[in-house]
Amino acid sequence: MMLCAGALLLAVPVAASSQDGARAQSSPAAAPTSVSAPVPLEQFARLPFMEGPELSPDGTKIATRLAINGSLRLAIIPLDDFKATRQIGAGDADLNGWTWVNNDWLVARVGSMKAVEGDSWYIRRAVSIAADGKKMLILGEREAAQIADDILWIANDGSPHILLGMQTSIYSNEPGFWPEVRDIDISTGKGKRVVPSNANVMDWYADGAGTVRMGIAYDDLSRTSRLLYRDRPGQSFRTVDKVRGPRASFGNVPAMFLPDPGKAIAYDDADGFNAIYNLDLASLKTGTKLFGVPGYDVDSLITGSGSTRVIGARYTDTRPRTHWFDPTLASVQDELDKAVGTRQAQIVSWNRDFSVLIVFVGGADRPGAYYLYRPAEGVMHVLAQVNEDLGTKAYAPVRTIRYKARDGLEIQAVLTEPRDKPAKNLPLILMPHGGPFARDDESWDWWAQFLASRGYVVLQPNYRGSSGFGTDFADKARGQWGLAMQDDLTDAVKWAVDQGIADPKRVCIVGGSYGGYAALRAAQRDHGVYRCAVSFAGVSDMSAILRYDASFLNDRRTRDFWHDQAADLKAASPINFAADFSIPVLIMHGKADTRVPVKQSREMVEKLKAAGKTYRYVEQPKGDHHFSQQADRVQFLKELEAFLAQYNPA
Repeated sequence: MMLCAGALLLAVPVAASSQDGARAQSSPAAAPTSVSAPVPLEQFARLPFMEGPELSPDGTKIATRLAINGSLRLAIIPLDDFKATRQIGAGDADLNGWTWVNNDWLVARVGSMKAVEGDSWYIRRAVSIAADGKKMLILGEREAAQIADDILWIANDGSPHILLGMQTSIYSNEPGFWPEVRDIDISTGKGKRVVPSNANVMDWYADGAGTVRMGIAYDDLSRTSRLLYRDRPGQSFRTVDKVRGPRASFGNVPAMFLPDPGKAIAYDDADGFNAIYNLDLASLKTGTKLFGVPGYDVDSLITGSGSTRVIGARYTDTRPRTHWFDPTLASVQDELDKAVGTRQAQIVSWNRDFSVLIVFVGGADRPGAYYLYRPAEGVMHVLAQVNEDLGTKAYAPVRTIRYKARDGLEIQAVLTEPRDKPAKNLPLILMPHGGPFARDDESWDWWAQFLASRGYVVLQPNYRGSSGFGTDFADKARGQWGLAMQDDLTDAVKWAVDQGIADPKRVCIVGGSYGGYAALRAAQRDHGVYRCAVSFAGVSDMSAILRYDASFLNDRRTRDFWHDQAADLKAASPINFAADFSIPVLIMHGKADTRVPVKQSREMVEKLKAAGKTYRYVEQPKGDHHFSQQADRVQFLKELEAFLAQYNPA
């Protein structure tokens, strides 16, 4: 298997000046695509060739997910011999994550639906894999119950040991239903229990030395959560905090334990936005703020040295960014930013001593590529293009805009414009993201770029309740599914029309998951705004999705969650108002979707059929919630293109 044509396609000096960077972007490799003919939709539908590459501790190998013949596989790539790459298929299982344990072993998390006592359960496992691909072990295979993939800690001394949280029973009245923690030698699969099951504790947390320090217990009957803590191994866990109620949460929970006794790091939103603080474990009170971003939440910590120190923090303003605490990586990031010009450079993986890095260079207007970079050498070598068909050249331009909702709330949105047309009186695709606690930003989006290539301007609002914009912005979504959250979308259309960008008579709404719900809701509620609607894996019946989710653990908390989204689930559900649908709708859903069951779309279609409405329904036999199969992506874009050509032509 060849990773890419010619393996290392080119070498780019990182020390280039900003002027050199500008020249590089105007070279043939970065030239704009031809406007004489649209790019074939199959090229936009390609699965990303490489995802999540992770360097081994010594920097000699990469573990990554590759798209091979339209499906995803785990690959282990020796950097000195690409031809020795090992591919590992997961069959029907999902590959949910992977990480190196030492230079010879890695551990992966997989999951799949299995029949259990007449029902269908999602079973999760951890699998150890030898770096040469010749040996694999399902960890805790004989004893594991439903969940056995919670990797709490990885040894930092080079030994093949991890701490694994795992259930040993599927019955809630047995102690093994609550996960125990085992120290496992992943090269043999043998292990020993280091923390026994504790009633109502589903989640355990360990420090960098491999000591389980904290657990969170939750009692669904009383809606009570307890924070359990201990200072050292051998000590009993004690309750240090307790909260009760549907919306109750702990104030300050350690996100990372520091080597200094009694010290940790925690997230806190004291000023309205998630930031990183020092935490005193004796009092559970925060101290010095280590890092925060005005107007935005910090997304995650980045740890190093065996999870004993913080080396960076990730956040998103208009696009994903990293603040590096480590001076070496901060210096490299500064050099990269200068070298790539208007493109985006992200350090995504590194070896133990930062002598070998993997850098992603891309942007909202291009799918980008992964590069191998050794700072001492000062040259970036192309490892793999994300999309070989589209390459690294620029496509439709993308920018962030802001508009005011009808109640005065400022909302950030992402605007993608066709590159070969002036942004004036164009057909508009309003595209709300899924989640809804998620967000869009200036990153490559294959839906938006495909639509822009067909002449549409695409607007993606981060409506109230989107993540990353602070506590108050998220709270404004409570009880507002299909109400104020829907109004935010309509107000986005108004902004685009008022700016002269969009033709008010040629607007369609397209979305997936929650975005699919919003599309169905718009077809039923927002008469006169849209000409058509497209829902992929959308929720149509909130009461039914509540019943589905409540069949899992902690059903009372699930019910609290859904009733928090809408005060009246029936009134907020499009399925109850099929007669009110005023525009044609395209509904697509994967039969293998475990997040939003396909029944949501099937029953919506039956209601539309009975009401005599115009619709098209396409069910994908192997489709899931995330377009994991390239064939499903192609089919989706074909159906979308044909539907829009009929009901909202560009």
